[in-house]
Amino acid sequence: MLDVTNAISEFGFPIVMAVGMGYFIYYIWKFVTTQIKVKLGEANVVLIGLIDQIRMLDNDLVRLQQKVNVVLEYEQRYKDRSNPDRDVRDDGRASSNIQEP
Repeated sequence: MLDVTNAISEFGFPIVMAVGMGYFIYYIWKFVTTQIKVKLGEANVVLIGLIDQIRMLDNDLVRLQQKVNVVLEYEQRYKDRSNPDRDVRDDGRASSNIQEP
């Protein structure tokens, strides 16, 4: 504490504060470049990996939905063919036997 008061009396308050702020800025810059930047790089790698996994999962869900749709379509066609009372049109949809005037 005595060193600070001697520096203020010798150089003046503004000069001592300017040196103090310079040291503070240097300390923050050094902290950001040595610790935070490294952690951000690691987080970026993890984020890219997670995005890739989400894309693969989305693709898997799309393929699974297509397979479910095909199974449901085949099931519907099987039901239509096994029920002789229903008339099935060429496009696979059932049409009613009631004729409209």
